[in-house]
Order: sequence, then structure tokens, then C-alpha cells
Amino acid sequence: MDWERVIYRLRVIVGDGGVLADRDELLVYECDGFPIARGLPGAVVFPKDTDQVVRCVRVLSGHGVSIVPRGSGTGLAGGCVAFDGGVTVSTSRMTRIERIDLRNRFAVVQAGVRNAALSEAVAAAERAAGVAGEGGLYFSPNPSSQGVSTIGGNAATNAGGINTLKHGVTCSHILGVEMVLADGSVLVTRGVGLCDGIGPDLPGLLCGSEGTLGVITRLWCRLSPKPGAVRTVCAVFGSTDEACGAVGDVTAAGVVPAAMEMIDGVMIRVVEEAFHYGFARDAAALLLIEIDGPAGAVEEALERVLGICRANRAVELTHCADEASRARLWHARKHAFGAIGRISRSYCTQDACIPPSKLPEALRQIGRIGQRYGMKIANVFHAGDGNVHPILLFDEDDPEQVQRVLAASQEILEYCIGIGGTITGEHGVGVEKLHLMSRMFNPATMDTFDRIKRAFDPDRRINDGKLIPSDRLVVELLRPGAIGSPGGAM
Repeated sequence: MDWERVIYRLRVIVGDGGVLADRDELLVYECDGFPIARGLPGAVVFPKDTDQVVRCVRVLSGHGVSIVPRGSGTGLAGGCVAFDGGVTVSTSRMTRIERIDLRNRFAVVQAGVRNAALSEAVAAAERAAGVAGEGGLYFSPNPSSQGVSTIGGNAATNAGGINTLKHGVTCSHILGVEMVLADGSVLVTRGVGLCDGIGPDLPGLLCGSEGTLGVITRLWCRLSPKPGAVRTVCAVFGSTDEACGAVGDVTAAGVVPAAMEMIDGVMIRVVEEAFHYGFARDAAALLLIEIDGPAGAVEEALERVLGICRANRAVELTHCADEASRARLWHARKHAFGAIGRISRSYCTQDACIPPSKLPEALRQIGRIGQRYGMKIANVFHAGDGNVHPILLFDEDDPEQVQRVLAASQEILEYCIGIGGTITGEHGVGVEKLHLMSRMFNPATMDTFDRIKRAFDPDRRINDGKLIPSDRLVVELLRPGAIGSPGGAM
């Protein structure tokens, strides 16, 4: 293959500033938020619209080059790492919000629009239309990375977030998807109407496909009404069992909070040392519970939640309604991961979903696994829907510690499967959990996944070896004892 010719043709399409090919520049793109899996791409290309994506894909497919879609690179499962010398097609410069329709409650955006930017643009459109202050609309999905993560990436991984418990994951808020397929053709899942609903649920299929079926370029996003009232409860507990008890009792009482997040004692101390929120450093667990809806219903639910927390022996209990106080509490939750650098050089965030009733025993088992492998594990997670995020602290430059992380992670995930859970709640499978897919699904189901992949991408050119095991791309799987990661060093 004439590599220089490929680079030249890509630069003709996107301009000289739209292609990176020097090794020093490419190092930035060798991994996502899962640093154990690394692979240096052959190049990174930055198209600015669908037409440029089409032309780039045709060039790469014509030369037999693998294609790896990438948004902001905030993924946590190695889903946008380029192996086999593939070229990364980044949508991070596709940032236009093309349409905001307040009356019909939807927006059309390019795939590279930041999650938080859409709600900001909707608020600006409401002010311009003279309807600000009347409740308003917003884009409900809010992963912790929403300040930088792209909506296209959120859709590709079917990202969750703090509001998932009540408002659902990303696919619940995506009305339509435009995707460039491996041959350069453009798939559009919407007709001219807003509620066409014709044929198979293609947006539902494409959300969560992790870039393995094509390059998402445009999305039709549902805009939701902002709740009439919001209250945020901060409950501190002397044990994780008591905090988990409160979670279970809130659910059993029929209250559905917008969010119910847990931070364990390790992370409370890290966050407090970093940001000085005033949290008790000796606390074992902290719950953030957000209730939204009509004002009367919210006040009634608030009293029930406060009573449940007291019954579960909360040692400190506060609640707030003003935006500044609520934002401060959620800042603590959303910036918890960024504070980990104070106590560890590296960390690996696991992502499993288990029945919420199993939380107490699961946290104890995760702690025992950490002790067995000599690893410190912290926990910050979506307690309401059982989406646990054990954070394994280690040094990525120590190969022996990397192997212990992989072994501990596998044991945690296998335990979660064994108690009726899944290997991912929102981060995706990527390459990290590829070897566990056969534990989750029987051969007929795995074959169906493969048939879907081949229907969209017959030559397996787009993000092969992620989510769905590949016969064409034989890689060293990220399992305990592996020598290296696919296409790169661990």
C-alpha cells in the first residue's frame, strides 16, 4: 500500500491541518480513558461534515485501511483505540448544532457536538425566542464527562449518566441517526416526519454499537421539559451497608429519584482533600439523591426519602433546592474521578450492572477481591440502577500491577455476571471486555451479533475487534496473563 498516497488524498479532502501523521502527534490518540489498551493509529483525520467523512471513508476502504471512529476519546473500554495500523476518523471538529426546534422539542446536531453544549444552545435559543424562564427544555442525558464528551460518542456507547435512573440512557433521547457505512454510503434512519416509526428500530440498534457498524455523523435529539421542581439530598452514613439499605428502601417505597449516586469512604476523603466541600472525612458512604417533577409531588417524595435515610441511620442529612448548592454537590460527584490523581498514578474504572438488591454483598465482595490482589479499590457509582464502578488504583508503568488489575477486573466482572448482572452498564465492551462476551451470550446470540456486523460492514473495516469478536483481526485479548494489548504495549 502507498501510505504517502493515502495521507495525501486525505489532506486533499480535509486540508493540511485536518490530518495528523507524525508519531509525536499520534501518541495523543493511542488510547482512550482505558490506558491499558494502547495502539498507535497510522493517522488521525478530522473531517468537518458528512461529505468529508464519506470521501475519507471511501479513500481508506479503497486502500484496505481499517477505520476507527472516535469522538473526544473519553470512553473507558478501549473502544476507539486503533489497532492493525488503522486510521482514526475523529468527529471532534463536527460541532455544528444545525437546528433547534423548540415547538416540536428536538434538535439536529453533528456528531462532535459536546453533550453539555446542546442544553446551553437550547437555553440561548429560548432566550432569543423570549420563552426563557417558563421551565424550558434541555437534553437530558448527562454523563460525568458531559463537558467534553460528544453526543455521537454518547450514542455509540449508549452512555448513561446521573439521570439514567429516571430518564433513561442515551438511546431514549435519540430520535434518528445518520451514519456513514464502510463503502461510503450514508444511512439515515429518519424520514421527513418527526414520528415516522417505520420499519425496524434502527436508532435503537445503532445506539450502543460502539462504532462497529459505521461512523455516526448526525443525530436527531429529543429535548425534554425541565422539571418544575428539583431537590437534592446529601446523606452521610457510617457504613456502606446502611447506605445501600437506604437505596433499596427508596426503591421499595415506589419513589423514583432522577438520580441516586453513592460515593464510598475512600473517594469521600479524596474529593474532600481536593475540593474542600466540608464532607466528613471519616464517613463510610455518601448518597446524593435528586428528586424532580411537579413541586407538590417533589416535596412529598422528599419527605419520604429523608425519612428512609433517617431510618437507615444517616449520621448527617441535608437537602437543598437552590441551583448553586445543588451544583456544588454535583460538582463533587462529577469531579471525583479527576481527583484520583492525588492518590494514584493510574486507575481503571470497571463498569458492571447488578440487581440493586445485591449492592451490599457486591461491595463487600469487590473489597475482598481488592485485598486478595493487593489493590486499593474506590467506588463512585449509580446506586439506584445498580451500575457499579469499582475504581482500581495502580501504576500503569509496572507490568506486574497491570496484570493484577486485569485479573481483579475479570474476577469482579465474573462475580457480577454470577449474581445476575452484566459486564457493562454504560461504558461499553470495547476491547476491554471482549473476552467475556461469550460468558454473557450463547453461541446463537453471538452469531446474530456477527451477522449484524457483516450486514453493515461486510469486509470488517470499521472498528473491527471491538464489541464483537473478530476472526479477521486476531488480537491478544485483555485477559489475565496477556503479554500485551492489541496492537500496542500495555
